[in-house]
Amino acid sequence: MKHVNSKLLLSAAIAALLAGCDSGGINIEPETIDNSVDNSVVGGGNSEDNPCASYEKSGQVQQGSFDGTNCTYAASFVDSGNALTQDLFIPALENDGVHIFEGSLFVGNNYDDDATMAAAGIAEGGDGAKLTIEAGSTIAFPNNTKFIVINRGSQLFAVGTPDAPITFTSTSDAIDNAVAFDAVQQWGGMVINGFGITNKCSYDANLQTSECHILAEGAAGKDQSNYGGDNNADNSGQLEYVRVKHTGAQVASGDELNGITFSSVGSGTIVKNLQVYSTYDDGIEMFGGAVSFENYLAMYVRDDSIDIDEGWAGSITNALVIQSETDGNHCIESDGIGSYDDKDAAFIDGVISQGINSRPVIDGLTCIISANGADTATHDPGAGWRFREAIFPKITNSMVVGSFSADTTGVDGSNYCLRVEDPETLVEAEVGTELQIESNIFACEDRTKGGPVGTQTLEEWAVANGNVFADITGAVDPTAMANTELQILEGVPSVFSIDAASMQVNGAAIGISPIERAYFGALSQGDLDWTLGWTYGLHNGEALWFAN
Repeated sequence: MKHVNSKLLLSAAIAALLAGCDSGGINIEPETIDNSVDNSVVGGGNSEDNPCASYEKSGQVQQGSFDGTNCTYAASFVDSGNALTQDLFIPALENDGVHIFEGSLFVGNNYDDDATMAAAGIAEGGDGAKLTIEAGSTIAFPNNTKFIVINRGSQLFAVGTPDAPITFTSTSDAIDNAVAFDAVQQWGGMVINGFGITNKCSYDANLQTSECHILAEGAAGKDQSNYGGDNNADNSGQLEYVRVKHTGAQVASGDELNGITFSSVGSGTIVKNLQVYSTYDDGIEMFGGAVSFENYLAMYVRDDSIDIDEGWAGSITNALVIQSETDGNHCIESDGIGSYDDKDAAFIDGVISQGINSRPVIDGLTCIISANGADTATHDPGAGWRFREAIFPKITNSMVVGSFSADTTGVDGSNYCLRVEDPETLVEAEVGTELQIESNIFACEDRTKGGPVGTQTLEEWAVANGNVFADITGAVDPTAMANTELQILEGVPSVFSIDAASMQVNGAAIGISPIERAYFGALSQGDLDWTLGWTYGLHNGEALWFAN
């Protein structure tokens, strides 16, 4: 009988075992192992047992760790200093599972000079990594030092449905269920950077520029990201049926993370059915670019629900803003030119002549604002719309309702409905064609601030241009159920506009009609309610403070 070498049999068995493990995503080559590198799958599972997102890097599979319900991704999977540089798909998890990111979620590398960016092949949206998130997913972060950045060239595709929205929130909310309805600063927020036009950069006669790399919100150290370019049609992806909750972080003085910051994001980006809920700073803020929004809901935003700057040229169609009873600043705070106070008249005139000052178009906006005093507000008192610094807005078919609360500031004009200021904006209101504030209803104790417009007060000019102001003294309920003098909203939950023919302001028919639509404001009971099914806190959760 021939003698069998047991060592040879053992070696053969090991080789067979290793070959069989290859289908699980593990490839072990003993002769090339570098012990300074973690060669294992992050999380340790294989794709058949582990539903967490994964990608391959340097020949190794990186994957989240699955605990049977939730997926956790270490900073070694992705972080601000370890950005995703390839496409990633995040699936919806069963049993309300949550994707927990221990680091920040940076998609695509950041570039701050033309040469390096060109060498990397990054020139427009779609050149970089793509992050795709499946409908029904929840993404959570542990604290407000962690946030999301979609860098220039990269794209985010977060497309939910009314029955399966996508939620970005904190672990304190999604995992611990331990936050108050209006809690903020539980995680950082979201920043999307694009190649759109920002008037912080210089452009030639053809609106072309070079070396346009403006520091984005949240930019500090390894967290730095940049935005800007000359492509207002740039595409940063698609957001539909998305909820962003409990955000906010102060990175430095004057640099605070919002719900979502859209930095030079182009018109090729689709944003439809978006909610921001309980944010420390602004709800959405646009720095240049031309991205547009359809169906936007902002609730309990402590600063400005809509913030505009640096030449944003997009639109908002249908938007509902609901401030807290005691906290919240502007429904709209808007500037035409970045760093306006530092610019001379020649620079300002040049930006306007190029048409790259902010020129927003907003139609169908309902703002329900608090008349809180500065002593109770995180930032400043509740107010309606502020237009300044060479902005040329077009605002139609909208309402500002500040009548639910009495003015508590003790300072006349602090809780204004409408404020227009700075020479370029006021001159355009008087003699130009690019500024339009028409067919809007204002119901605030403090009607206006700013002006005059030529020889008229701001209120006189607004009335002459087809706007209506209610006479308000103290708290007044503007619903059809409670008031015969002021009827512009339905009853519970007091966010639907009644039909224009039935509206009453100062005890009489309003005398104006909506322009090219059937109703004023964001919502009408006679129309499909676009907030149903996917939003948080409007139809469920904490009762609205002004609801009957």
